[in-house]
Amino acid sequence: MDARLQRRVQRYGWDKAEPCYERYWARQLQPAQDSVLAIANLQPGERVLETACGTGLMTVPAAAAVTSKGAVVATDISDKMVETARLRARESGLQHVRLERMDAEKLAVENAAFDVALCSLGLMYFPDPLQALKEMLRALRPGGRAISAVWGARERCGWAEIFPIVDSRVQSDVCPLFFQLGTQENQNAAFLRAGFVDVRSERIRTLLNYDSSDDAIGAAFAGGPVALAYSRIDEKSREDAHAEYLASIEPYRNGVSYNIPGEFVITLGRRS
Repeated sequence: MDARLQRRVQRYGWDKAEPCYERYWARQLQPAQDSVLAIANLQPGERVLETACGTGLMTVPAAAAVTSKGAVVATDISDKMVETARLRARESGLQHVRLERMDAEKLAVENAAFDVALCSLGLMYFPDPLQALKEMLRALRPGGRAISAVWGARERCGWAEIFPIVDSRVQSDVCPLFFQLGTQENQNAAFLRAGFVDVRSERIRTLLNYDSSDDAIGAAFAGGPVALAYSRIDEKSREDAHAEYLASIEPYRNGVSYNIPGEFVITLGRRS
């Protein structure tokens, strides 16, 4: 897939998803974000770089952890995600946070300027994740640490059929290798190829809990990575896609609610 096209899909796709994103995903992604922050063990005075920051759900607690003695530079490819994150930072009274729209594979930041680099559930969307990791490494001071979370193996993510369901109706071009980094030790290997040392990973099982079929559908289609493609599907095809998706997650239905299994892979590496 053409990298420029994929960047456009990501930029405008997340612009499209932003109004629904937090409603359907804030609670679901918190276990991954909390784990990233726990592993990062941020300290007062540290400088943090965050890529794929979304609406700032992890940015604000990261900024609180480093206190006003430190600083956070948070980036995302989506204008609307960055706008929402800026609003969240302002409302939280944080003066030491800078939010910018930026390509994670070409970060406009100085060399060796940060103590920590964070990326929660963003790396699998980048056209060239290895280049993004190299950029994180470049931005870190010697001894600095990077932590990335990605979705795990496809067979451990019960919502995974959303991609072929949408692709069968309209070309989504979302991310052809979405689950690759979360399979086996692939994220570990990517960190090592990028030049990180002391690399280690852990897997975290999770449940995506939705109170109704409407919430499960909203998360899968309108609030996530296929939002742009979904906007191009006609109403009749949408109804059919909804039914097919609900059938795919039927094993995880509990009355009217759904408890859909998922997995996160979190990797830590250091700059030598």
